Parts: sequence; structure tokens; C-alpha cells
Amino acid sequence: MSEAHAEKPVNPVKIMLVDDQVLLRTGFRMVLAAQPDMEVVAEAGDGVEALDVLRHTRVDVILMDVRMPHLDGVETTRRICAGGQNEGAPKVLILTTFDLDEYAFSALKAGASGFMLKDVPPSELLAGIRAVHSGDAVVAPSTTRRLLDRFTPMLPTTGAEKVGPEIGRLTDREREVLLLIAQGLSNGEIAAKLVLSEATVKTHVGRILTKLELRDRVQAVVLAYETGLVRAGGASPGGSGAS
Repeated sequence: MSEAHAEKPVNPVKIMLVDDQVLLRTGFRMVLAAQPDMEVVAEAGDGVEALDVLRHTRVDVILMDVRMPHLDGVETTRRICAGGQNEGAPKVLILTTFDLDEYAFSALKAGASGFMLKDVPPSELLAGIRAVHSGDAVVAPSTTRRLLDRFTPMLPTTGAEKVGPEIGRLTDREREVLLLIAQGLSNGEIAAKLVLSEATVKTHVGRILTKLELRDRVQAVVLAYETGLVRAGGASPGGSGAS
């Protein structure tokens, strides 16, 4: 009988809901409250309120709307993530709709750890929150790829021959791994494709982030597109170039 209480972890994922629609926050709260490993610790109706709440509330993951009054989700995300490697900084998971994809792209550049559609099935939302909390920043990589493919034309154009100088810091293998990350592959898929162990791929990903001074995999994806390593359609200007 008391087994249900025993299942409750000591440190559930502390979640903050930031959305100007009260009904939507209520729906998300009900879904999350039913999870033994999650706890909604705060809510806010706009970015200004969210930043204020964060001054005195410890949060692990923020579910962030993009279009809100006073301060939108993109600028709020930028301010939250400005601390960069700040150990206790919350991860931001953007919630968007199809017609607001450009906002989600801006939020990824601002430091969000991923994004999901607002009408995502509850099971996917929960999996996304757990993934972001555990550090696996790319949530729904295929959706990320579609979004980046759609908005790559908005980025500064880079000549096919000219891959950004940042990429020159990487070894051939690291560049190959980055290319596959940018194409939306998970660590397990990259390991299978390159015939490596998943632990080795994880090590490569860590080195890539360190060398390029990036916060997480999402920013690695954005950089790969911005520098011309990957272009719309997931193609590399000159192939992966490594073996």
C-alpha cells in the first residue's frame, strides 16, 4: 500500500512552466504531476515573471513558450542561458507550433536545449523532459533537422568550398561525428554507422563541444549549419571527408 510513496525519488526533476495561456499550463501541470520523478515547482505567464521567479526558485528544466507578452521566450532563453556553463543553470525546452518554427530556431541559437510541438503526445513530452534533464540536448532530432533545413536560407550563406574556421579545430573523426549529429543521428545511431562504441561517440561529442566552446548538441547542430558544414537537406559541401 505504501509502496507508491517508496517509488517517489528523493530528487525529482524540478520543472517550471512558462506560458501566457493558463489553460495550457494547467494541462501540462496535470500530466507532469502524475509522474513520480517530476515536480512542477513554478509557473510564469511571461519572460519577465519567469526571470523574477528564477531568482529565488531552483529549477532543472523550463518548458518555455516562445510567443508571450512583455518578454518573449527567445529573449528569456537568451538571458537564462547567458551564464553558459553555469553548473546549476536550468535547461530550456521550447514548446512551439508549426507556424512559429522560426521562433524556435532563434531560441535554439539563444541556448535552448531542444524544442517540441505543443500538441506532442504526453509520453513524448515526458521523454523529452527526461532527455534534456539528463543532458541529451537534441530532442526529436528528425524534427530538429526539418526545422533547420527549412530555416537554413535565413542564415548567412557560406561558399561550398569554405567551411567556417571553427571546424578546422576538429580532427577528421570529430568532424565526421559533428556531421552526423547535424543530420539528426543519436549517439547510438552514430556508433552503429561509424562502427564505434557509444562511449567512444560520447567522448567525441564532449571534445567537439569543448573545442567549439558550445553548450550542448543543439548548438553544435546550429553551428554546423551556420558554418556550411551541413546545408539544407543535410548534405555536406564536400562529403564527410573522414574515414
